[in-house]
Amino acid sequence: SSQDPSPLAQLFLSSLPQHMSTPGLVLGVYESEREDDSLHLTESAAGVDRVLSGKLTELLKISGPGLKKGKSRIFYGLHEDFPCIAVVGLGRNSLGVCGTEYWDTCKENIRAAIAGGCRVLQNHVLTHIEVDGCNDSQSAAEGAVLGLFTYDDLKTKKKTRVTTQLHGSGCVSGWEKGVLYGEGQNLARYLMEAPANHVTPSVFADTITNRLAPYADHVTVHKRSQEWIEEQQMGAFLSVSKGSEEPPVFLELHYNGCPDNTQCPLLLVGKGITFDSGGISLKPPSGMDAMRADMGGAATVCSAIVTAAALNLPINIIGLAPLCENMPSGKANKPGDVVTAKNGKTIQVDNTDAEGRLILADALCYAHSFNPRAIVNAATLTGAMDVALGSAATGVFTNSDWLWEQLHKTGYGGLHTHCGVSLMPLFQHYTRQVTDCQLADLNNVGKYSRSGGACTAAAFLREFVTAPHWAHLDIAGVMTNKDEVTVVFWNIDLRAVFDFCIDFTGFVSLS
Repeated sequence: SSQDPSPLAQLFLSSLPQHMSTPGLVLGVYESEREDDSLHLTESAAGVDRVLSGKLTELLKISGPGLKKGKSRIFYGLHEDFPCIAVVGLGRNSLGVCGTEYWDTCKENIRAAIAGGCRVLQNHVLTHIEVDGCNDSQSAAEGAVLGLFTYDDLKTKKKTRVTTQLHGSGCVSGWEKGVLYGEGQNLARYLMEAPANHVTPSVFADTITNRLAPYADHVTVHKRSQEWIEEQQMGAFLSVSKGSEEPPVFLELHYNGCPDNTQCPLLLVGKGITFDSGGISLKPPSGMDAMRADMGGAATVCSAIVTAAALNLPINIIGLAPLCENMPSGKANKPGDVVTAKNGKTIQVDNTDAEGRLILADALCYAHSFNPRAIVNAATLTGAMDVALGSAATGVFTNSDWLWEQLHKTGYGGLHTHCGVSLMPLFQHYTRQVTDCQLADLNNVGKYSRSGGACTAAAFLREFVTAPHWAHLDIAGVMTNKDEVTVVFWNIDLRAVFDFCIDFTGFVSLS
């Protein structure tokens, strides 16, 4: 069906009493396992069909061929409680786990279908939608919340604001968990989508602080000022921030969900460049507006902690987000400048547009002071990663077989999510390319410039890591939702970080 209501549908909707609430309903139907085009309704859809004396099944049969995965049909005036019913195709119910890509096909089909159905009903100006749990309430809730997200804060004409609830007798706890997952991802989407003049480093920090306020009993927030950053001798971070009029902020979040205070924390670090012009090494103007989302790593880390607090996870997490802009000015880094990081290593800055690794270097040094069980940093670090893997996978560089196993087994590539990952090489070959430097200990770009750019960036970061369990996630390729990726794949790194945090407690105790 079309995303927008037809003229006949508009006439029907306009005939409803203005004072009357007009709820919609999204129901699921599976593709036939055989070639006979028979219907396989979900439990909720079958219940509605019984109430309607089989009219739903009858209309589905006469309205066209079997409903394919991701497609939808809208029925008007069929049910007295629901003026509009969207029936969405869930694909085949027997698909289950895909051994090749190691993910649960049914879960992702539910997310995508429910998201599409909710968007269709939103375009029909319905303010409340009940959603079929499709035997997986968490996936359905996540799809509904993600599908209804839109950033239109600065537009005069806004999308209809829609509330959702689980229809029927599905798993309420799963639905509530899925809502929190979706809201966490939407928080990151909001921060990344908003214009850079509306989400400065200070505004970013204030937004996260406000979102964590309800959990003040087990969350501590430190918004570190430039003075504190200078005291910490974070010269690499300061060298990037000094080009902008906006003051830097080092955001430090402590979530203490584990009653055992001796549990070593999981430490998450996120790159927080709220706008990246490239600095003196100025980026081309085409597409530069998208660099308002260059703090995707920080948005991911902070949103994951907000979600962990909402879920009351029994885990200790520390999140670090160095926040600043990368701008050209008379005070900005110049190609060839040498700066000193927190650990005393000197860095020759040959490309000011390779700034993310500079601010992460100081954050990683600081991270070690908390004796973490593991350090995971996320960053929209290199265009080379987008070239290598595109939008379907995150590149993972790690010094720990144990940590890679957990990332791959649980969140990343795990069965809860469709979050493709690829283990990338962290060879000494790349280290030599950043340590072979004319003026300093390290160069912020590889010796052969663009060749292996994602790998030399990771090798640079490893020079600031002494912890035995560290992973660097280059999320540059998955930072935006490209045409070949459905809406629910948006920010796939974030959903995987959620699952990783949830499973962290279990595999720490086992180790």
